[in-house]
Amino acid sequence: MFERFTEKAVNVVSEAQNLAKISGCAEVLPEHLLLALVKEAKGVSLKIFRMYNVSYEAMAEEAEKYIKTSSKTSENIPFSNAFKDILKHTLDLAAKSGNSNILFEHIFLTVISDKNSNIQAILDKFGFDIYAAKDLLTKLSQRKIKRLEHPEAEEDDEKHSFESVYEGEALADVFDRAVSKLSAKGYEILGTEQIMASILESGDTELVNTIKKFGLDSETFEQKLAEQSSRQSEYEDKKIIFTPNAFLMMNSALQTAKELGSSVITPEHIVLSVLKTKRGLAYDIIKSLGINGDKMSEDILKPIEKQMPETLTIMKLAKEEARRIGRNIVGTEMFLLGIIAEGTSVAFEVLNDLEITMKDARLVVENLVGYGNEYFDKEITFTKRAKRVLEKAWLSAKKYNKNKIEAVDLLLALVEEQDSLAMKALDQLGVDAVEIKHGIQTVSRKNR
Repeated sequence: MFERFTEKAVNVVSEAQNLAKISGCAEVLPEHLLLALVKEAKGVSLKIFRMYNVSYEAMAEEAEKYIKTSSKTSENIPFSNAFKDILKHTLDLAAKSGNSNILFEHIFLTVISDKNSNIQAILDKFGFDIYAAKDLLTKLSQRKIKRLEHPEAEEDDEKHSFESVYEGEALADVFDRAVSKLSAKGYEILGTEQIMASILESGDTELVNTIKKFGLDSETFEQKLAEQSSRQSEYEDKKIIFTPNAFLMMNSALQTAKELGSSVITPEHIVLSVLKTKRGLAYDIIKSLGINGDKMSEDILKPIEKQMPETLTIMKLAKEEARRIGRNIVGTEMFLLGIIAEGTSVAFEVLNDLEITMKDARLVVENLVGYGNEYFDKEITFTKRAKRVLEKAWLSAKKYNKNKIEAVDLLLALVEEQDSLAMKALDQLGVDAVEIKHGIQTVSRKNR
């Protein structure tokens, strides 16, 4: 029966069994399933419970009034007939909603609709609006296409070479100072601590002043660094030109630069990546000072966001489009929607001239990727192909000596990925790569 249940759905049934065992019951009851739903709730489901101030503890206290314990319990507690009925109704509901998989929402919807148990009486105690919740859950569970995996989702184990990354003006002085610190310490491998110390010595920059507000300056950092008796935090498996954690940080900084629309890595990107990766001596020192990393990241991002480069806006809009259809993964198709939603760039102009509208593009993308089930409870990530497109856009911007990645660089990079979902969407919209390239040339000449 459970081969069609998603992991979340299986977990909630398993937790119901566990709760029945803990409460000393001879059978797994519908009330146990209600408790399990509260305990395992995430995303939209969690928000529904919170609307009525439903906590697991409060629900458990109320449910205990209806749960009968037994002196005869076993390791494998059977499902009660009422529990089996709920599971059967869940299967029927999923079939009617057009989903081949049984989702958490299907169980949630069936449980609160059950009139043969004490569930509705328990919910009434919290002022729970069953009809309002059913309306929202029905919309979530009856979407046209429900796919658990994004078509472009792949593991991304790619590593980057940084031979040319720190040749730019933005980082030249930082790395010169960092390397000189190696000689002073007798080290041969660059770590996060040298890079961070060098950034803090950059003088009266906006980044340094932002960091100082959190009580971290060059002197404090050096004092904390002197207290470290070992570089163990920097090493994992092997030695390279960077320590492994510094290499991880630089990979993250490169990706951060691309996502923020920059064609070069800056000290801001590095500090943001130290705070994001949470690895190495640099982060250990920041943590030891009790600094709120999230708040520091926000303050560092504010001046960057004020500039609002096209690509940064497109990335934000792409993430919003992913969330709209229950995805925590951004693929190339979301980049396409982001370009259209941004609405001012040369890339948008090209697509607009080709009569591609947001409404039509959304419909095609929804049919290609389907609706997910992640909602808002996970960090948004990029598919391997989306990262590759960003890489190509970044290289395009560098080739023409641009300081920022422009939307047109991103659109050209999408065109080069012929097998991408973005190009499949454009194909279904009646547009091909030749038309897009011609459109870019035409619009660029017109705007000169």
